[in-house]
Amino acid sequence: MTKMRIHLYKLIALFALCLAAPLQTSAQIDIWQDVPGHKKVWLTPYTLPGSGHMAVIVCPGGSYYWHGMTAEGEETALWLRSHGIAAFVLRYRTAYVPAFLFRYRYILRGNRYPDPQDDLRQAMAYLRSHADSLGIDSHKIGAIGFSAGGHLVMSAVELFPRSEWPCFVAPIYAVITMHPPYAHKRSRRGLLGESQMNNQVMRDSLSLERHVPKDCPPVFIANCKDDPTVDWHNSVLLDSALTSKGIAHEYHQYLTGGHGFGASDRRGTAECRQWKQAFISWLHNLFPDKVKLHPETQYGREDR
Repeated sequence: MTKMRIHLYKLIALFALCLAAPLQTSAQIDIWQDVPGHKKVWLTPYTLPGSGHMAVIVCPGGSYYWHGMTAEGEETALWLRSHGIAAFVLRYRTAYVPAFLFRYRYILRGNRYPDPQDDLRQAMAYLRSHADSLGIDSHKIGAIGFSAGGHLVMSAVELFPRSEWPCFVAPIYAVITMHPPYAHKRSRRGLLGESQMNNQVMRDSLSLERHVPKDCPPVFIANCKDDPTVDWHNSVLLDSALTSKGIAHEYHQYLTGGHGFGASDRRGTAECRQWKQAFISWLHNLFPDKVKLHPETQYGREDR
């Protein structure tokens, strides 16, 4: 069996797992329902009783081709909700597997930039306009994303108008740059499409380490040095850019854990799973009246 065929089978299996990921379909919200010409894009809500809760939009990864909806979606949302945070998992537009296999976007547009960014922007607007009915605080809406989803949430504060920014962003083992030697080529192709993936202007505009705004909201970064998918230097580039601008942020780098562990209690390693306690502690320090600490969340900061 050739390496190419093995690679293809792995991609098909990954796609099947993404489709089979558990979703709360009865609660899904079509955020573009009142906008003609847009395909359905879903937010799956994990809300709480009462009102005034902090909200977090969760953007799973998947190289801008698919979605890792379990560890980076549902499990993340349930974990956030356990800390008193309303979570909303965004199934934003991606290129999807057929575009990966057949490269038809040389001819047809398909899904590409800025579709995912438009979906996140619309999701932010939807939550703000429906805050009362969802029991959330319209001024306390953050965003967390994994891998390509991390690129998506960080791009929100670089590409959206300031009035539409999340109140914080958390890019976890995120794609950051579109330039070699650290670019994740599959995510770059997934976002830009075949006809634009070598466009230097597009690469520059979407290399997030180059465009951090001087008044960027707080940022939380975490990744692992043994990440086999997205080069760990991506997070270093973002950390350096934030530091040079004096932006409030926290960077947790772990030696082991790999990629794709999300908020799972099983994936990755015990070391990398510490990012969850670190994140909740960081968020509690920013918004102490919005985030519940569990006893195990009294986390030391020695690895900053």
